[in-house]
Amino acid sequence: MPRLEPVAKFTVPLGGQEIELQGVAFETGGPEFLRIRIREAKRFTVFDIDAATASEWADAMAAWSAARAGNPP
Repeated sequence: MPRLEPVAKFTVPLGGQEIELQGVAFETGGPEFLRIRIREAKRFTVFDIDAATASEWADAMAAWSAARAGNPP
């Protein structure tokens, strides 16, 4: 059974999806993962990513957001 550590939880304003981020560590050791859980009504999408992928994803999202800061949609 993995150990789960809450990282963040928020709701998307447009669409109402619930996004939950959790750290995942296994008692047997090995690499830790970031679990992304997206809930849309009764449907869940869950996947685990490694630290390198999480970093690449974060950089891409930060760049996208920074390019649009102060610009209305």
